Amino acid sequence: MASGSTGVVIAAMVANGGIAVLKFLGFLLTGSPSMLAETYHSISDTGNQVLLLVGIKYSEREPTQIHPYGHGKAQFFYAFLVSVLLFGIAGWESLTHGYEELRHGGEAAEAGAAEFLGISIDIPLPVDAFWVSVAILLGAIVFESYAFVKAHAELRRQIREYEWSGLREAFERTSDITTLTAFTEDTIALVGLTVALVGITAARVTGNQIYDALGAVIIGILLMVFAVLLAVENKRLLLGESLDTDVEAELRALVEAHDGVVHVDDLRTMFIGTRQVLVTTDVSFDPELDTGDVDATIERIKDDLRAHDDRVHIVYIEPEL
Repeated sequence: MASGSTGVVIAAMVANGGIAVLKFLGFLLTGSPSMLAETYHSISDTGNQVLLLVGIKYSEREPTQIHPYGHGKAQFFYAFLVSVLLFGIAGWESLTHGYEELRHGGEAAEAGAAEFLGISIDIPLPVDAFWVSVAILLGAIVFESYAFVKAHAELRRQIREYEWSGLREAFERTSDITTLTAFTEDTIALVGLTVALVGITAARVTGNQIYDALGAVIIGILLMVFAVLLAVENKRLLLGESLDTDVEAELRALVEAHDGVVHVDDLRTMFIGTRQVLVTTDVSFDPELDTGDVDATIERIKDDLRAHDDRVHIVYIEPEL
């Protein structure tokens, strides 16, 4: 089940790791606040993918006596760490750095890299460092676009499979938090890269470094907003969200359609992992059925529930005679 998510995460991790190095080189050459903000961004993105991969691996552990339903929720937990520790920190660092540059009217931008590292940087280049930064940002846009397309394709596949209305409903309903995180991160990354490109270009054209510093502030705000949104999405899954009401109604109707079933007294669902749902139900059976018939019907119901929705992972049926 995690193969699609794993591919999306690995693609994003490889892209962001290389991009982080290039962006930091651009910052060293220019002292641009926007380039430093984007460096924070890509470092956090890379760490993000590492944590998501750890979550995927951990979630694949077999059930134990202590964790009888498996470790599927590990992906929700590690994605929550991403939102709090990585995106929040990166957003705050970008915001505060840009704010300090704004306070000083962007005057510190030219010496920003030296002050940041506490060293003197003098790297001779055959071309203007500004154009090196532009090339880095354009290259980053290409790599991020690749990761974005891969994540978008996986979300679209889930939208078709579960008949959601579009990306908005997918964002609210999906349990594949790793793909959701990668998709949103790639979207924010593309926006941030565009903001950085506009900021350094405006600063170059006008000679006013305020535009560059303003770009860092905008990038920081974007990251922090994303951190909050991602945390909210993880909260609903960590607390044990159920399937959609319409899907639960379909499962209930499927159970009631079996011969020997008089009524479904109760049916509840809960996500216990990415695309893994626990279903519990109390079912009233025809009192004339013997124990063997009831057991056989219960097994057929379980098979039909799993066949109807591949997210159904564990089924408990309590017979009422």
